[in-house]
Amino acid sequence: MEVTKMENSEFLIKLLIAGVLICVSLLGFRLRSSRKLRRKGPPVVPGLPLLGNLLQLREKKPHYTFTQWARKYGPIYSIRTGANPLVVLNSSQVAKEAMVTKYSSISTRKLPKALEILTREKCMIAMSDYGDFHRMVKKMVLNNLLGATAQKQSHQRSLRECMMQNMVSKIYSELQAQAHQIKEGINIRQIIVTELFPLAMKQVLGHDVDSVYVEELGTKISKWEIYEKIVIEPMKGAIEVDWRDFFPYLRWVPRNTVQENMKQVDKKRNAVVRAVIEDYKKLPPSSKNPNCYLDILLKECAHLTDKELEMSIWEPLIEASDTTLVTIEWAMFELSKNPQAQDRLYREIQRVCGNEVVTEDYLPKMPYLSAVFQETLRKHPPVPIIPLRYVHEDVELGGFFVPAGSEIAINIYGCHYDEKEWKNTSEWNPERFEECRNGDILDLYKTMAFGSGKRICAGAVQANLIANTTIARFVQEFNWELAFEEEDSVDTVVLTTHKLHPLKAIPTPRKKP
Repeated sequence: MEVTKMENSEFLIKLLIAGVLICVSLLGFRLRSSRKLRRKGPPVVPGLPLLGNLLQLREKKPHYTFTQWARKYGPIYSIRTGANPLVVLNSSQVAKEAMVTKYSSISTRKLPKALEILTREKCMIAMSDYGDFHRMVKKMVLNNLLGATAQKQSHQRSLRECMMQNMVSKIYSELQAQAHQIKEGINIRQIIVTELFPLAMKQVLGHDVDSVYVEELGTKISKWEIYEKIVIEPMKGAIEVDWRDFFPYLRWVPRNTVQENMKQVDKKRNAVVRAVIEDYKKLPPSSKNPNCYLDILLKECAHLTDKELEMSIWEPLIEASDTTLVTIEWAMFELSKNPQAQDRLYREIQRVCGNEVVTEDYLPKMPYLSAVFQETLRKHPPVPIIPLRYVHEDVELGGFFVPAGSEIAINIYGCHYDEKEWKNTSEWNPERFEECRNGDILDLYKTMAFGSGKRICAGAVQANLIANTTIARFVQEFNWELAFEEEDSVDTVVLTTHKLHPLKAIPTPRKKP
């Protein structure tokens, strides 16, 4: 009988302890839940049931719409474009918070299916998740190709100087060829592309590839067919939108056009890149260029898989051939449209260079040139929206609670048109950058155009050197005017700030060639 009473007493004590623990746990849960509930999320842009804000973005230029919403809802707000919430950042302060101080919580990518195909499952610096692969490949490309030290190497610099002279010579040739119809203007984009892509090939592959036989395609293709397959077609594919990416639970719907098109683009791109790599491997040792990026990767990164090697070669080829072009073209558009700014830049070049040709050595002495470059990046950022980032743990941004599972869109265009930071945002005004100049031509980060933090653009230094020197050489050699009706030609390609139509401008030589 006494044993039974003892057992009952022990049972009651255990039951009481268990009850207390459960109460404490429930209380803790409620406290945590209430704290979460009290955390204020970003303002929500009203949308439709299920569709959210998708219909409001149907013009396919979301950076414009995001910027308009920022003026109403503030620099950080939440929208719905499908299954997951999307938090949009539209000010430099909040964007830098996401890219620098809170980076550890927002360091991964969540790509649409088409981009997964194009990037071969994030196997490239710009689109990879931050980790060992990203750090290793970025270190290689900075040390041997795009970083400040690599850019100072004599062989790199001589390639750029040769490119500058070739572009100027081509402009003179175009003037002679169009002597009686010059009012139609010269296609500036074509001048730049025909030199920029060969420069990228020389840096990466060791020489300007005129043609290559692509076994998988069963044909020999020319230089500009290579350009089409590895630059133009992937760029077009990257801006195609598959609405099913916004609704993963509707993935079963049979509409695979975007994905199938991207698979074809990917197949051709990979075949061409493999062909140029194999061609280089077959060269005798005496014909190989030990300074080119491919040669360095083959010697120092034998552990790279074939896929990683191919993507490591393709990425600098496409990026060097694209974003720098956008900046130069818009800078020449704005200078041709603003003769006073062009005249001021020319006077600065004369004062600094005299009768000498502009070279990279003179860049630090030309503050107004730097201001022209920075203001062009501000008004026409080459990448208006950074590829979406994924929030993998709860985080606070701009004073608002952002739960894990959200996606982050950093609207660079919106940061540059933030009226609290910039006055008269729609005006192109280089003078706005003179006050904050610190005297260093490589002070690249006055705008958000190159990003910030650990994922800052690897090609920023080269883009700066090429764009500034090209702009200066063009203005030193010629006075520029826009061709007829060109001032109204400001439309852009969807999802980008690329000029829809190539710039047509009229150059007048300042002196005899």
